Amino acid sequence: MNPWRLGLRRLHPPIRRPYSTATPESSKQLGWLFVDSIFPVQVGRWDLRKYIGYLREDFLLGTLRRRLERVTAHGFKIVEIKPYHKDGGAFVRFEYDPSVEGGLQALETTINETVEVPTWANVLRGTVWVVKGRPWREDMNRFATPVLRVSFDGPDVGEQPLWDAMRPFGRIVSMKPQAPSPPTPLRASIVEFDGLRDSANARNVLHDFSIDHGEGKMTRLKVEFERPSLEAHVIANWISSHPRIVLPILFFLLGGISYAIFDPFRSLMIQAKLENWFDLTRYKAYNWVKTTAFEQFTGHKEERQNQLLSDAIWKDRKEATEGIKKYLHDLPSSVTFVHGPQGSGKSALLYPILEAWERKFLVIDCRELLKTTSDAQLFSTLARQVGYWPVFGFLNSMGHLVDLAAVGLTGQKAGFNTSSTEQIKSILDVCGSALMKVSSAHRNQIEKHAHKEELFAVQQEREKVRKEEIRQGTYHDGRLDCVAGNGVISELGFGDEKLAKERDSLSSGTDIPSARWHDGFESDANANNQKRRREADLEMVESLPIVVVKNFELKTGDKREELLEVLAQWSVSLVENQVAHVIVLSDNRENSKRLTKAMPTKPLNSIALYDADSASALSYVRDKLDRSRRSFNSQETSYIERLGGRASDLESLIHKVRSGATVEDAVEDIIARGVAELRKTAFGDDSDDAKHLPWTREQAWRVLKLLSSFEEMPYHDVLLDFPFKGDESALRSMESVELIAINNHNGRPSTIVPGKPILKYVFERLAKDTVFAATQDIAYNEKIIASSEATIKSCEDELLKLKGLGSDAGWFDSATTSRSRFLQRKLFEAQKKIGILERKNTELKKVLARGG
Repeated sequence: MNPWRLGLRRLHPPIRRPYSTATPESSKQLGWLFVDSIFPVQVGRWDLRKYIGYLREDFLLGTLRRRLERVTAHGFKIVEIKPYHKDGGAFVRFEYDPSVEGGLQALETTINETVEVPTWANVLRGTVWVVKGRPWREDMNRFATPVLRVSFDGPDVGEQPLWDAMRPFGRIVSMKPQAPSPPTPLRASIVEFDGLRDSANARNVLHDFSIDHGEGKMTRLKVEFERPSLEAHVIANWISSHPRIVLPILFFLLGGISYAIFDPFRSLMIQAKLENWFDLTRYKAYNWVKTTAFEQFTGHKEERQNQLLSDAIWKDRKEATEGIKKYLHDLPSSVTFVHGPQGSGKSALLYPILEAWERKFLVIDCRELLKTTSDAQLFSTLARQVGYWPVFGFLNSMGHLVDLAAVGLTGQKAGFNTSSTEQIKSILDVCGSALMKVSSAHRNQIEKHAHKEELFAVQQEREKVRKEEIRQGTYHDGRLDCVAGNGVISELGFGDEKLAKERDSLSSGTDIPSARWHDGFESDANANNQKRRREADLEMVESLPIVVVKNFELKTGDKREELLEVLAQWSVSLVENQVAHVIVLSDNRENSKRLTKAMPTKPLNSIALYDADSASALSYVRDKLDRSRRSFNSQETSYIERLGGRASDLESLIHKVRSGATVEDAVEDIIARGVAELRKTAFGDDSDDAKHLPWTREQAWRVLKLLSSFEEMPYHDVLLDFPFKGDESALRSMESVELIAINNHNGRPSTIVPGKPILKYVFERLAKDTVFAATQDIAYNEKIIASSEATIKSCEDELLKLKGLGSDAGWFDSATTSRSRFLQRKLFEAQKKIGILERKNTELKKVLARGG
């Protein structure tokens, strides 16, 4: 027989293997005992503790038999022992003398008092029970549970009699009657014990036990294990009734999953965006198809125009370019802040530098972020720009709902709905870790490359020394000895003479000494090593990624001040930890205050861009239009000078002229387009649109009319005069949309000029529109008239009060008399102003009646 099958039989013994087959005497009766805790109670099919019982079965049953044989009371004698591993015990068949006083109950007490039952773990003490029913050693997959299903074959058993029968085995938690199910007509009760051992003892002792109701009525108990059944919606009810326990656990699990799974993957996706892993242009097959198939079939050849203005054409860009290159050549210690008016070419200056160096860079456009109307859109836009994926935008709204539910249930917020600032910081923190991984990966790659080059250089130097020794005859290759043998008889070997003597003799000659060669090689190697180290340091600096934060400013109506604050703090942390170079682009120098606030101990690397002078602008336009053309005529020159050197306007001019327009027509078209845009931006489409502007139409018209006549205006003269009356916010709002530019002197506002040079001619063109000017002048005059009438009204009221005080009494001037004279002069001036303005409005209305 197969020995393996013998082993399995040993671990799984037959269910009916008696340990004794003695026949009882005729004067005695037979009974059954159930001994618990001999084996472990199996709770499932894969309970591995059962194998401990299989291995110790002979020892445990043998010990039990020896100890039971010591009992002689009531004529007790063992007939057989049958193990029952599944319920952790054994059935003992015995014979006894029924005539002895006390019967089976006294026998059970005696055995428990005198016999110490052996157990499989030698921890708990087993108990011996007299079986009242009939043993049922079934081997089905019905494993022990604390719940028993007691079926009644006969009249129903009341709760108290059933409790009396079950309670000796252990504490009962609950008893519930159960209606008969369709497959069986028997009624039953569900009895739940406090312990698994108690229910197993009750099942094996009381199964098939009959309860006598009297008058010949008997009920047989069918006892079997019942799987604990949960009540309907018990889990949901428990969760809803314990929010203070469930919600923190839920948030902890969600945060742990996000931190352990999603954040590393998001960091990997950001790294993929920086490294351009999904960029098809990196693959030769795509470039071949693009250059051969696409261009040949379509006849279109892609040309990349270098937007970087050459030093010879635009000389004031040279210092800015050198400043950016110098910053990128060194380890980052500060943030570079590039500022200049909109359209001055900040992006056109920076991007060609980054592309020429093939640096890994990441661009964050604040303008796109500030255009978003909700937090969900803000997070998704920021995530798209940096490559942060996946993004679960619905969790933001769900967090708000959970907080509302938590307030209703617990009276306080659960903290699931984090603020927008915290979520932005979370995205940027993951982005910072990805930038650090990119930097560290490039550094490791460069170090490995430098180490390989160093080893290669050392190997080359050794080869040089070896060749020189071979030339001098002082080198011996030991591998030849294996072919030719050793000694003087060798045809290929060197013999027994010492090579050191030859080397010494050669070194004393006038040829090339060996020591000098070695010293020269060592000095060259040291110089090369130093050179390679410098190159490696430079490559390590250039391997750092670059973060470009463009449009770093708040426009009129933007309410996301915290976004720029978080970006400023994050940018400073990148340069302080030398994770990346950070370049911030902004239209206004005032926006640097947020960066200086985040980095108070170090100065910013500030680079300013201005409009080109007339000579540079003319040279640039001529170079772009026709390189063989040496000059423009006087009329063309005067038109180009109207653009004032703004890069965006010059590019627009070049595009129009290349399309076939003349220089005069192109400039006129730019001015006409500017007039249309100015009417919409400064005055609104209608009166309802004008109400949403951060300034009034009268304030915009006042500034426009002044700048159409003067090159610049004193800042404080405009600020203190009507219609501003000290309202500085209106002027700052105009500056933010580039209607005007405010020049500073010694850190304070000094003069007001047009936002860009072309606006000077746009203002003039709009001021010469008689109908539009008349409409705005009438509205402006009406405001002044209303203000003057209010002044007259207040003066009249005060004069009446002064008259009641007796200001005309006395022969000398009193305080009330002086005040009365002042008010009368003010009233007269206001009335005079009203008369002048009324006459002007009459004339203007005639202009409108004539249609211009």
